Amino acid sequence: MDQLLYPLRGALLGLAALTHVSANPIAPAASNGAQRLVEAYPAFLERVDGNDVVWRDGTRMPFEVGRTPASYVERLDHADLADQMSVPYPSLAPITPPAWNVDPGRMRFEPLFEKMYGASSGEVQRNLVGVAWFGQTLLFSKVNGADRALALVAADVAKQPELLAFVRPSAGTFVWRTIAGSSRRSTHAYGIAIDVNTRVSDYWRWSGAKEGARGLTYRNRVPLALVRIFERHGFVWGGRWYHYDTMHFEYRPELAAPHAN
Repeated sequence: MDQLLYPLRGALLGLAALTHVSANPIAPAASNGAQRLVEAYPAFLERVDGNDVVWRDGTRMPFEVGRTPASYVERLDHADLADQMSVPYPSLAPITPPAWNVDPGRMRFEPLFEKMYGASSGEVQRNLVGVAWFGQTLLFSKVNGADRALALVAADVAKQPELLAFVRPSAGTFVWRTIAGSSRRSTHAYGIAIDVNTRVSDYWRWSGAKEGARGLTYRNRVPLALVRIFERHGFVWGGRWYHYDTMHFEYRPELAAPHAN
């Protein structure tokens, strides 16, 4: 019998996951998102079956939990896979201020990342390798080729010296931590995120705003040329979020890969 082998976060999400019926198909509007997810992580994910994303080891994860609509903050805290794939990421597009609470890629189903990259600091660190980054050696996960993607970013940036001031020094990659002001785990904890030079970056929390508040004034100094280099190699950028974090890039090929553009 197939079993759900991943840790569950939140009572509502856990109950729904344990009692889901895999025969119920994913809603047509969400089916493309489920398929993109499988295509992005072929080493781990095998297929979509009913409402389940099926892993190569037989693990099944429900794509849609089917809970009642919740507030934006509650969705952030208890996202399912459908939430994760629900907001299209505008890869390679011009930079424009995002609409209220439009944060493509910011909702994440944590059990997916824990199972792929590690559910503890020790598990994650076993998969970290050094990547040369303009005078620094940055630790990045080798899982899903994330380290190779970051190395390709570095190679492309090196061809455009005018971009170097924005990427060095890097403010860091792997740190086992939660996101500031939340209980959600940062993608830095999985070794798949990099913060570039903070001196030329902007972050919504520096304004003193609260999560989900209307009227954030968008700020950005990172050039589109750099953003597009990262995006071409499967990274999403925090500057495309209403809750902007322009120093932040994370490896998310299910959203930023060429087939998602």
